Amino acid sequence: MEDVWVPCQTCDEKRFKPVVLNVRYRGKNIDDVLKLTIDEAYEFYKGIPSLRTKLSLLIEVGLGYLQLGQPGFSLSGGESQRLKIARELTQTLTKGASTLFILDEPTTGLHFNEVVRLIHVLRRLISSGHSVIVIEHNLQLICAADYMIDLGPDGGQGGGKIVAYGTPKSVAQQKLLHTSKYLSELL
Repeated sequence: MEDVWVPCQTCDEKRFKPVVLNVRYRGKNIDDVLKLTIDEAYEFYKGIPSLRTKLSLLIEVGLGYLQLGQPGFSLSGGESQRLKIARELTQTLTKGASTLFILDEPTTGLHFNEVVRLIHVLRRLISSGHSVIVIEHNLQLICAADYMIDLGPDGGQGGGKIVAYGTPKSVAQQKLLHTSKYLSELL
């Protein structure tokens, strides 16, 4: 069954008691703050560097449009993955361990400019010592890959076969059907 959202009659959907809502910081109470987008919160908290660092990572992965108090269940799969990437980037700033990231189509629903941001973030993870494997159809991201494995255009019994592998440029030069054709037009 789908999630059901039932508004609270006691707090008028503000999630806090009136005594808590009376507390204000720079003219806003907690309800007002949770309605801010991440971009707006970044500006609102300009005097708190530690918070701005975390917010800037969310902006960097292209999530600046989300509200601070947005429920997790309302996020798309790509948004959830980018949220996890931002969390890992936060931890990377404080720890030295490497992580293997496996992402399943993180560009779904992203604007061209957001894909560019995501590519920058993935490169940042790699330069920090992490490894990234991406399952993706977006040619913009594929062109930015260090190495690719093309499993072919078909699914089910017709799919799952390696038809090409190598750098995107070398695959584009193979003059195969589908992926190499489209890659050669972009590279």
